[in-house]
Amino acid sequence: MAGHPDAEAILRWYAAVRRDLPWRRTSDPYRILVSEVMLQQTQVARVVPYYEAWLERFPSAGALAVAPAAEVLRMWSGLGYNRRALALQAACGVVARDGWPQTVEGLMALPGVGPYTAAAVASFAFGVQAAAVDTNVRRVIERLDRRARRPPELARRADALVPAGRAADWNQALMELGATVCTARAPACEACPAASCRSQGRPQLAPTARRGAADRVRFEETDRYVRGRVVAALVAGAALPDGFAPERLERALAGLERDGLVVREAGAVRLP
Repeated sequence: MAGHPDAEAILRWYAAVRRDLPWRRTSDPYRILVSEVMLQQTQVARVVPYYEAWLERFPSAGALAVAPAAEVLRMWSGLGYNRRALALQAACGVVARDGWPQTVEGLMALPGVGPYTAAAVASFAFGVQAAAVDTNVRRVIERLDRRARRPPELARRADALVPAGRAADWNQALMELGATVCTARAPACEACPAASCRSQGRPQLAPTARRGAADRVRFEETDRYVRGRVVAALVAGAALPDGFAPERLERALAGLERDGLVVREAGAVRLP
């Protein structure tokens, strides 16, 4: 089946309610890639000021490619998952040398770029008719089409739902729908433009896996928390954070060094 019976209604809904986000005002692949990497596991409201400051300092892939890694990490500090910043810089190094790939497969060859990000950049920047399936879009598709559960079937159905020639608008519309209406918890089915959705009022048909309360680990107890504290301290020019068990701090430092986020030499730790 090509398209979805509610495709036009969904696209009209998106045109009427879409949030005015800075990365939606451009078809520049660099700006779109920056936004997509920043938005990974980070809320939109938090990303916007970082995105604008980042583009002011690094206005092009070439500018980012030649910037000192320490400065890249300083500009990223506070967004979390600092490896994303260095992977983004590495991708821009390839682009500065070879130019922009304009296919999903070509974009996936860039450092740190996975299937979703490649499809998003390809559709938004180059007009490629590819379905960009992130967590929100997957949830929407699973509820619109209850057959789309297993990964191969989900990918096939996602591609089949794209209206001809409208991939960019469709991807944005499903992202918006998943972020604001078809949410994981308490979806607002009464506000959904997809009148034929078979899951309306029954979101349990597309359950989200949840960990039990007993299985949850406080973020402050994770190594990622220690890593973030270390990088934040180095960005601020402060001493390494104290209060952590020596073996826990060493584990964090070893991981950061392995990922190229810090350099240890002569007993000191610094940004690269």
